[in-house]
This record gives sequence, structure tokens and C-alpha cells, in this order.
Amino acid sequence: MKSIKILALLFMVVFATACSKTAPVEPTGQQDLAAIDVAAQQITDGIIYFDFDKYDIKDEYREVLNQKAAIMRQFPSIRVRIEGHTDERGTQEYNLALGERRAKAAYEYLVLLGVNPNQLEIISYGKEKPVVDGSNEQAWSANRRDNFRVIAR
Repeated sequence: MKSIKILALLFMVVFATACSKTAPVEPTGQQDLAAIDVAAQQITDGIIYFDFDKYDIKDEYREVLNQKAAIMRQFPSIRVRIEGHTDERGTQEYNLALGERRAKAAYEYLVLLGVNPNQLEIISYGKEKPVVDGSNEQAWSANRRDNFRVIAR
């Protein structure tokens, strides 16, 4: 009888141990996941704009990039695609090249601020993805931009 109680106790210990290993465990760092989500949104929110036929970073957008760099240094798992855009004027080839130079300018600025280049990639859409339709200065100025898309967290 004593050996049955011992076996039963041993079975319960083994069963409890096995269940605890296979039971779903809430991810550690739930707050970290929430912080990464907030950081990703902050990176996505900031758009930078360019003057006609230019790709230099204007002084007014340096702080936007400074904030993105600080976030990316804090969260090295975040990867970002910088998307360069142009307005509708110019040829397709010219605008693709200009959009790439705009994305590359932001890329280089972020790297200078200490962002790991492996966290960044660039693409140019040229004039293919306008945010505002129209053939006027308001539409053109809204479309000359870099967007930042988080592609990995």
C-alpha cells in the first residue's frame, strides 16, 4: 500500500512537471512588445518632404530623423524601408533616380546618427504612388517625400 502511495505521488510530480513545461507561457517582456509597437508607429508617422528637384535633407526635418535614429538605436530589432517619392513632373527614369537619391539621403543621415545599416533598406517609387492627385504646387509638394515603413520588429 505504501508503494502505491509513493508511485501515485511520483506520478503526480512527473505529471505536474510535464504539464508546466508544455502549458502556454505568457511571453516575457509583454511591455517590451508594446514599447516596440509604439516605437514602430513613431517611425512610420514621421514623413520628410523635399523641394522640387532636390534630395538634400532640410533643416526642419533633421529632428524627425534624429528621433527615428534614437528609436532605432533603442530597438535594434526594428527594420525600416525608406521609400523615396517624387511629384508627377519628369520622366519615369528621372523620377525613379530622384526618389532613390531622396531615400539614400535619409538612409545616410540615419547611419551617421548611429543606426545600424542592416536595419535599413531603400526603395524608390518615383511618381508611381502619389498621396495627393493633382497638377498643382499643393499636390506636388505633398508627393515629394520619404515615407518610412517598418518591415520587421
